[in-house]
Amino acid sequence: MADDKKEKWMNYLAMSTVIFAVCATLSTFKGGGYGSRALLNQTSASDQWAFYESKSIKSSLTKNQKDNMELQKELLTLQSHSKEDLSKYDERIAKYETDIKRYEEEKATIKAKATAFEKDRDDCQEHGGQFGLAVIFLQVTILLSSIAGLLKKKPVWYLSLGIGVIGIVFFMDGFFLFLKALL
Repeated sequence: MADDKKEKWMNYLAMSTVIFAVCATLSTFKGGGYGSRALLNQTSASDQWAFYESKSIKSSLTKNQKDNMELQKELLTLQSHSKEDLSKYDERIAKYETDIKRYEEEKATIKAKATAFEKDRDDCQEHGGQFGLAVIFLQVTILLSSIAGLLKKKPVWYLSLGIGVIGIVFFMDGFFLFLKALL
């Protein structure tokens, strides 16, 4: 056993395996973080869209009430009621118009928030997907490096290095999303 001389490339194999394992671990954590953020953004977007729908319903109900008041006013006008009675209807109709305008403004703001949450969700999913791909390639690299070390087969280690480089590229792309620009 003391006579067995350790081959120099085995040290490099061990070092490269550790580097790939660290990158795989970081990819797992970053991918999980982006996945959680994507889920939170989806939930927030869904909440905003529900809020948007509630404002749409309120706006629609208010429009119906305004239309009803306008019809009632027309009927009173045909029956020759006093201007005082008619002015009460005008006040109520004006209030409904103000409410409708406010609902439409609120809906625009809510829609912008919901769209922003959806954009953030999509961005997180894209980052998380690249980290997920990195984990796959880096795990295969670690597996092949282990096999190369056990069997003392240098070509298997070279194969693992090639796959590891692909994993590192996806790992870096998880941060910067440069592959999307290249494709």
